Amino acid sequence: MEYPEVDIVVLNYNGKKFLGDCFHSLKDSTYPKKHVFLLDNASPNDDVAYVRANYPWVKIIQNPLNNGYCAAYNLAFEQCSSKYIICLNNDVVVDKHWLEPMVALAESNPKIGAIQPKILAMKSPEYFEYAGASGGQIDKYGFPFMRGRIFDSLEKDLGQYNDAAQIFWASGAAMLVNKEALKYSGNLDEIIVHHMDEIDLCWRLQLSGFEVRVEPKSFIYHVGGATIAARSFKKTYWNHRNSIYMMLKNYGFANMVGRTFVHILLDYIALAQSLLTGQFQVARGIFMAHIWLIGHIGLIVKERKKVQGNRKASDTIIDRNMYQGSIVWAYFGKKIKTYTQLTNN
Repeated sequence: MEYPEVDIVVLNYNGKKFLGDCFHSLKDSTYPKKHVFLLDNASPNDDVAYVRANYPWVKIIQNPLNNGYCAAYNLAFEQCSSKYIICLNNDVVVDKHWLEPMVALAESNPKIGAIQPKILAMKSPEYFEYAGASGGQIDKYGFPFMRGRIFDSLEKDLGQYNDAAQIFWASGAAMLVNKEALKYSGNLDEIIVHHMDEIDLCWRLQLSGFEVRVEPKSFIYHVGGATIAARSFKKTYWNHRNSIYMMLKNYGFANMVGRTFVHILLDYIALAQSLLTGQFQVARGIFMAHIWLIGHIGLIVKERKKVQGNRKASDTIIDRNMYQGSIVWAYFGKKIKTYTQLTNN
């Protein structure tokens, strides 16, 4: 096969303890035309100096501010010149042959905008990893899940999701992006800051006529959960705020109204349950997310106009790649715990 240039950009903030394993695995990977970057998000410690001293072949992009995942990678999108750019978390170890299958898939179809590998758990590699598994999906009410993980139910990797399927979103922990596609979809939305950012980008790629795929022949190992603790105020706030924000932006008018209304109702059920079970930081996160949305209606309208003005694909087309039920009801009501059960139900 032809080997186009690939830029691998490792985002870092105070993650020195992960960088050795990550860069050693990248150096050992066999793809011949790769360039590795450290994208440092203004780490206050000596992370950059450590990389310069120990990994001189790694190029450095220094973001002067720690202003989130989206702003950092948008800086990298501007500075990196290869055909493909890979957004990669620092707490990742890659398989030696991880890049070739993803690049081959990307080269097979210019309408593929983003690809993710299979993501396995570093500590329990027989299981899928929480942040990516074998490809991201979403229901029509804006609740994401994965092939291999629905809510807190992680599956073992038994080869059940080894097809290079079309998915709704690729995990930001390891996402190959066709830089040409970004000319149509736009870059990451910096209003999101972090959490759900890759889902929003992949949604807009599809609105622009591109596909998102998973390539399970490529696989990596991910520690996960290294930035913001699960069920914390911050994680709850960002997830609930950003999921509604992207629905308000990306849906056509009728679906924006109807489906977002259902999402908000489900949020308040979750808020009430959190209060009853003493998870007060989760309840506070949901409430403050909704307060932010109310206070930024003008900004949301402005961003919605941008997305809708750039739209090439209808909601009818996008719906083909969404789960048309409620994943909340399927999981908690019907007790469906795996993606295979969901698709066979």
